[in-house]
Amino acid sequence: MAMYLPTLTRRTFLTRTAAFSAGAVLPVLGLRNAQAASIREFRLKASPGRTQLVPDTYGNTPVWAYNGTVPGPAIRVRQGDRIHVVIDNGLEEETTVHWHGVRTPNAMDGVPHLTQTPIAPGETFTYEFDAVDAGTYWYHPHLNSTVQVGRGLYGPLIIEESEPVRVDRELIWVLDDWRLTGDAAISDDFGNPHDLMHNGRIGNTVTVNGRVPESIAVRAGERIRLRLINAANARIFGLDFANLEPVVIALDGQPVTPHPPANGLVTLGPAMRVDLILDMTGRPGNRVSVVDRFYKGQEYRLVDLAYAEMAFRNTAPDWPLELQDNPLAEPDLGDAIWHEVTFNGGMMGQMIMAEMGGSMGEEGSGGMMSNMMNMMHGQGIWFINGKAATGHIMDPLLTLPHGRTCVLAMTNATAWHHPIHLHGHSFRVLSRNGLPTAHREWQDTVLMAPREKVEIAFVADNPGDWMFHCHILEHQAAGMMGVIRVSGKEEGI
Repeated sequence: MAMYLPTLTRRTFLTRTAAFSAGAVLPVLGLRNAQAASIREFRLKASPGRTQLVPDTYGNTPVWAYNGTVPGPAIRVRQGDRIHVVIDNGLEEETTVHWHGVRTPNAMDGVPHLTQTPIAPGETFTYEFDAVDAGTYWYHPHLNSTVQVGRGLYGPLIIEESEPVRVDRELIWVLDDWRLTGDAAISDDFGNPHDLMHNGRIGNTVTVNGRVPESIAVRAGERIRLRLINAANARIFGLDFANLEPVVIALDGQPVTPHPPANGLVTLGPAMRVDLILDMTGRPGNRVSVVDRFYKGQEYRLVDLAYAEMAFRNTAPDWPLELQDNPLAEPDLGDAIWHEVTFNGGMMGQMIMAEMGGSMGEEGSGGMMSNMMNMMHGQGIWFINGKAATGHIMDPLLTLPHGRTCVLAMTNATAWHHPIHLHGHSFRVLSRNGLPTAHREWQDTVLMAPREKVEIAFVADNPGDWMFHCHILEHQAAGMMGVIRVSGKEEGI
């Protein structure tokens, strides 16, 4: 049974931590220079360590970290650079690194046994790929990821535009939550049945850049570009910036028509990223609270933005907000291949299938209990088109000819949210429940609500076997994962 913080409440955390600048606490590898595109070399070591997630009075926390920090160093390059990253495995188990959202060659995608042999303890592996698309990305393991990511192995990857939007300052917030015990250690109840069958491993402590924050210093009149990354195993964030009126300029690294967030909340499922423009319109000396409102009845203050006593400028600047498009092939819907994809399973899964017109099968109303039996016999809890993954080696869900447009008509026939991620590609989100999306957004991870139907489209232009899975890591581990095969240009794979 996990121990939860009997005296160390979220309010205690948030009120006892000193103010800090979230943009300054991340170590950076590969600072921008004035040279043309070049080869950029980095080295990351994954190893056990300790970090101060919570206020000093509670001691530090044993973690797994890249280069001794949580998050790992911010790798920063320019669009067009070639990236070489040597991974040194200092863990006592195998690992890999997946470059989430980056269109890498298949052999560099970091999926164990599918695209590479895992990196053994004490061994190294070099990843090489081009920074094709500018934007906000991140890196994390794809092996035993519920534990390895859950213990702190992740970091941001920033690919700078050749012509970025003009701002006064840029901040990166890597958001995460942790399930901590009373002595600020990470609870070791990874993969317990409740988390696997419900909404995943939700923690009791939320951090920004590896610390529970009290406040972040801002200046009246300044314009900030805020890069948000959700590195949590399962927590979905719905951030309310009060009266600041944030403007979304990129989703999952890809530019989008600047617009206010839907319903006033900046929503990020696990693995998703959002780039915001924030004009600091408050008065000097004031404070504004950023509140997470995603889970009804469980709202909490994430952090305060604390204005300096002197204004930076009197009014917000009137600078353009649009980012340049990345070189993505536009889907040809007139020549598209269409496939139906249904996600089902989990607690209450049989009931939801029946409500949506599907069959509860031979088990009838006992289907919910059958999920537990399936888990006990290694048969999976979550399914894609009726199949549950039991590892990274599996037959493809579908095979696509190179260069063709594919439309996936996806149905979430479960009682839980699922952030669905496709490796190696970005896709257009065409519609939700039959209604066209407003901003023609590109994404690589789309958050699907219970019972929701979403259509996505992409050009299958990156040959290889690509993972397709829910990024609630407990759902992935319990079966909601498959492979989409893109055939080669000349010969099939």
